[in-house]
Amino acid sequence: MTKRKPWLSLAGIGVFAVLLLAVAPLVLSDHWLSNLGKYCCWAIAAVGIGLAWGRGGMLVMGQGVFFALGAYSMAMHLTLETAGDRIPGFMVLYDPLAPLPAFWEPFRSTAFTLLAIVLLPVIVAGLLGYALFKRGVKGAYFAILAQALAVALATLISSTIRETGGDTGLSDFKYFFGFVLNDPANRVMVYLIAAALLIVCLLAVWQLYRSRFGELLVATRDAEERVRFLGYDPGTVKLVAFVISALMASIGGAMFVPIVGIITPAEIGAAASIFLIAGVALGGRASLFGPALGAIAVGWGQSSLGSTWPDGWPYVLGLLFIVVILFLPKGLSSLPARFTLPRRSPEEPPAPAPAELEEVRS
Repeated sequence: MTKRKPWLSLAGIGVFAVLLLAVAPLVLSDHWLSNLGKYCCWAIAAVGIGLAWGRGGMLVMGQGVFFALGAYSMAMHLTLETAGDRIPGFMVLYDPLAPLPAFWEPFRSTAFTLLAIVLLPVIVAGLLGYALFKRGVKGAYFAILAQALAVALATLISSTIRETGGDTGLSDFKYFFGFVLNDPANRVMVYLIAAALLIVCLLAVWQLYRSRFGELLVATRDAEERVRFLGYDPGTVKLVAFVISALMASIGGAMFVPIVGIITPAEIGAAASIFLIAGVALGGRASLFGPALGAIAVGWGQSSLGSTWPDGWPYVLGLLFIVVILFLPKGLSSLPARFTLPRRSPEEPPAPAPAELEEVRS
């Protein structure tokens, strides 16, 4: 990588920040600004997937689990904030005399809620990743297990109607940390928070890609045994990337709740996890901007086509995923390189591959 490219990426993040934070609130209607905020939440989770899958080679098909941890933590706090001293309305419908479940009570606290959004995914991903990566579980086995956990969590939430609202989910939020959500100015504020968090995640990943850890992550993806022979633990490298990815998914889920106004098991199950993977694959999993732009594009397609042809959208998404895998395995972000890279003559020998592992060791 040349010295110019990292700073070019940083300039791109700056342009992206101006478009999201300054231009979009001025030119978009309230409806489309809210939709863009929703896409930003998915993009935050997608940036983490790009780190774990694109650079680390871990097909994280269960990000709905961590998206749910952040989303339901936020939703429980907003539900209690709306209810005040009363029991949430959906609980009263099932049992007017039942007390508030014990695990709900701490979410009255703003500080506890914010800590839960950050610490819960870190703890769960840390324990899960340690159990899997330290035992060499990878590839299809890791992907299937992660997907199964997302399905299991969605099923569990669907079956606990009294505690979580079941399939109906949690909704009808009136306040966001004291701010009235029906106020248009406050809704713009919530959008700006989501967009700013997306920019922060892009900056964090940009720095990770340039660091020694980023080089180790790519080396672990391409030659895990050589990394081990050089004295590094591939399991630890993958664990760190997996935990960071989980944290970003939780942050995206937390901001999704006040923007959309509802969270249900449908937003965290297998289909939701595949939706995120499809967006990352479309944009380009190994690039910096590809996962975020792919998630925004797929989100826009769902809102536009899904509203006019809801039964056909899953087929379009599946076809799009197949086309990308077959003809653009590196995603849409690889298109500029195809047209800008000089063609090598048949007589010219191929350039030697860079010795990434030796550079990491030095």
